[in-house]
Amino acid sequence: MNKNDMGKIFRPADILVPANCDMSKWSVIACDQFSSQPGYWDALDRYVGDAPSTLRLMLPEAYLNQRDPFAEAKTINATMRRYLDGSVFRTLPHSYVYLERTQSDGKVRRGIMVALDLEAYDYAAGSASPIRATEGTVEERLPPRVRVRRDAPLEMPHIMVLMDDRRNGVLGSLDAGKSALPPVYDFDLNCGGGHLRGWQVTGGDAAALEREMDAYTQAIREQYEGAAPAMFAIGDGNHSLAAAKNCWEEIKRAGLPPERLEGHPARFSLVELVNIHDDAIGFEPIHKVLFGTDAGAFIDAARAFWAERSRSSGAGHTLRLVAGQREERVVVDGLTIGQLIGAAEEFSQGYIAAHGGQVDYIHNDDTALEMAGRPGGAATLLPRMEKDELFPSIIRSGPFPKKSFSIGHAEDKRYYLECRRIQES
Repeated sequence: MNKNDMGKIFRPADILVPANCDMSKWSVIACDQFSSQPGYWDALDRYVGDAPSTLRLMLPEAYLNQRDPFAEAKTINATMRRYLDGSVFRTLPHSYVYLERTQSDGKVRRGIMVALDLEAYDYAAGSASPIRATEGTVEERLPPRVRVRRDAPLEMPHIMVLMDDRRNGVLGSLDAGKSALPPVYDFDLNCGGGHLRGWQVTGGDAAALEREMDAYTQAIREQYEGAAPAMFAIGDGNHSLAAAKNCWEEIKRAGLPPERLEGHPARFSLVELVNIHDDAIGFEPIHKVLFGTDAGAFIDAARAFWAERSRSSGAGHTLRLVAGQREERVVVDGLTIGQLIGAAEEFSQGYIAAHGGQVDYIHNDDTALEMAGRPGGAATLLPRMEKDELFPSIIRSGPFPKKSFSIGHAEDKRYYLECRRIQES
């Protein structure tokens, strides 16, 4: 995609939203949440019952080892067609949707539903595309998602795309003028997910939004003059968007004429675009906790490992090294936050290879410290990533390793709601 096409990275879409449905039963959290808690999904299944729901349009990852994903895909796609043929949806033609999500902490996160051009996105390591992954893609996680999307008549997104809009020009104008926009939904999300409101954006409001988007992409080009900057980064749903990209590449290889490829619905993916500088967006570190290992030499080994990788200037990122009741802090300089997290994973895997044990990935500081205090336990507690570090780290050192950071708590992740057709009519 060349420089002159940047304004077309995101477009309006014919967005499908429920009509005459119980919205609290329709909208459910993304399939990759609560993956170790099947009880959450069992309770949600009982709550939804026979009501139309996005729960019937996906396979929770908590069930991946219990169900055949390929058989489930057939059932999911059949349900999609039944919903499309019935009276479940109404269409918002050629629209964006501005939304506000009140999170469990009371903060309000703002976003805009847009159609992302998959030609502007590449999740491969070393990508120079305008839209890039924030974490390395685990290829074995893609087949179930690809299988569902390949034959699916529609998509429903849980993908959040981040922009580095310090001026807040893209979403700020919509927030100020939302009272004049047609409301689309306003309801409480189930299972403690907070509250969701949405407004349709069309016509002159859409044109103004697109001008702000052009201004943003131009500002990013000027900020990183001479480089190929990441203008947008996938904050959540990396693997789902990678699956959409894979399916689009399959369609391109089928040999369709250019005029069909240009406007093919599978070329685009519906996503929520948010500003990384929104006060409701926060990064939580994911710590590396070892258990069942020889923790006695952990801190000495870790100190030596980090000494080889730091300039030792006294400035940089601070790591907490913990084993039992012993704790030390080391300052690591000269690495991006992404490189730091990657090196922490390298050390953890190397240590258990030499001393036995396993590694776990823990969000909460207190939980990590408690686990590190157990017999055979140790941990590397990572620093919180600052918002100003994300985009420079991706541009300089590529996607982050898996399980690098979390954006907010699980119950605040995006819920499925809006849909879009991805097959030609």
